[in-house]
Amino acid sequence: MLNVFIGYDSKEKIAYHILTESILRHSSVPVSFTPVYLPNIKDSFNRPRNSLSSTEFSFSRFIVPYLMNYDGWALFLDCDMLFKADIKELWDLRNDDYAVMVCQHDYIPKQSSKFLNQIQTVYEKKNWSSLMLMNTAKCKQLTKEYINEASGLELHQFKWTDKVGGIPLEWNWLVGEYPYNQDANNIHFTDGGCYFEKYQDCDYSSDWFNIYTNTVKIEL
Repeated sequence: MLNVFIGYDSKEKIAYHILTESILRHSSVPVSFTPVYLPNIKDSFNRPRNSLSSTEFSFSRFIVPYLMNYDGWALFLDCDMLFKADIKELWDLRNDDYAVMVCQHDYIPKQSSKFLNQIQTVYEKKNWSSLMLMNTAKCKQLTKEYINEASGLELHQFKWTDKVGGIPLEWNWLVGEYPYNQDANNIHFTDGGCYFEKYQDCDYSSDWFNIYTNTVKIEL
C-alpha cells in the first residue's frame, strides 16, 4: 500500500480531488490517501499561520512522520499537482540510505507573486519540500514540538537531516518555471493552478480540465 499524504487548503479544495483522481487513473497498485487538513490534526499541530504561509499546509506537511508513528515510507504532495504517470514508478525510487528524497530544484522564481496575490518568497531549496518521499523511521527529529517551533527555513531547507536524496525533476515539474515537457510525470502548478482564472491557460491546463470534466460527469 502506498501511503500518500496531500496538503489540503480550503481555497483549493478542487485541487486535492483532481490530484487524487489523476493518481488513481495511472496507478498500478492500491493507494491510501490522507489529506493534511488542519482541523484534523489540531491536537498535534497548532503552529500559528503567518504572512509567508501561502497555503494552510506550508508547515503542517512535516507532521507526516509523526502521523505515521515513524514507521515505514510515506509520500507527501502539494495539492496543486497532476500525475501523468504511474505513482508506483516514483514509489520504487525509495532508498533506505536517506531520510527524505526530493526533486532538488535550482531556480529563481520568475514572478514576484503567485496565486491569490501571495508573496513569492525566494530561498535556497525552494520547492524541494513540495514532494517528499519520507523514510519516516529516519525522520524522528520531526517531533510535533519541533515542527510547531522550528523556523520555516529550518524545516524547508532540511536542516533537521543530512540524509537528503534526489529524485528526477520530471516528478515535480514546475509549470511556468520550466519549459513544457511532454515527458513530465507529475505536473506542479506552483505559481497558480489552472482552476484560478488568472492561470486557466497555463501549460498542461487542458490535461487538468480533461480529468476534471470526466471526474464530475455522471455516467448513466
